[in-house]
Amino acid sequence: MTQEASTTADPGVVVGEDGLPRPAWAAVDPLLRDYYDCEWGMPVTDERGVYERVSLEGFQAGLSWATILRKRPAFRTAFNDFDPDVIAAYTETDVERLMADACIVRNRQKIQATIANARATIRLRQDMGLAGLVWSFQPETTPRPQVFAEIPTKSAESIALSKELRRRGFAFVGPTTMYALMEAIGIIDTHLLDSHRRGSSGIWTS
Repeated sequence: MTQEASTTADPGVVVGEDGLPRPAWAAVDPLLRDYYDCEWGMPVTDERGVYERVSLEGFQAGLSWATILRKRPAFRTAFNDFDPDVIAAYTETDVERLMADACIVRNRQKIQATIANARATIRLRQDMGLAGLVWSFQPETTPRPQVFAEIPTKSAESIALSKELRRRGFAFVGPTTMYALMEAIGIIDTHLLDSHRRGSSGIWTS
C-alpha cells in the first residue's frame, strides 16, 4: 500500500472503538482496518502470494489502495486466482476480456504487465524463484516510525529490487511500488511504534 494519508496534522496512532491503536489510514474504514489487522505486514513467502501482491501493487499505482482492496475479489476471479502458469498463457483475447471487465481496473498497460510478469515469474523458477528474489532484498534494519510522516516511500533496497526485477523482465515495479510491496509482505516493518500491530510479523520484533 503506497502512502496516501495526509501528513498535515499527523496524530501518529488513532485509538479505535475497540481500544486498539492504529495509524489513521486504518482507523476508520472497516475494510482497511481488517486488512491492516490481519494481512498487512505479515510474511508472504510463496510464489503465487508474492506474484499476486506484485500485480495488485502495480494496479494500485496512481490509485488508492482502498480501491484495489475493494476490487481484489474481482481481480482474483478475472486473473484465475493469480496463477502464473495460467496467466502466462493469456492471449490478446484475454487482454480484451479483461479490458471489458468493469469490476477491475481496466488499464491495458497494467494488464499486459501482469501477463509479462507471470512469464517472468516462471522464468525465475530456474533461479531462486520470485519469492526468493524479492526476499533477498530484505534490509538489515527496519524503520521505526512514530508518525506517518516518518515512513519512507522508498529505500536503497527497493531501488535495487526494482532494477533487478526490471532486468528480469518485470514491469510496473518502480522503487515506490516495491517499497509498498516490501511493507505489505513483511520484508520491512513500518507499523508505527505505538500501533498494536508493531512486531506482529515475527521477523522484526521491535
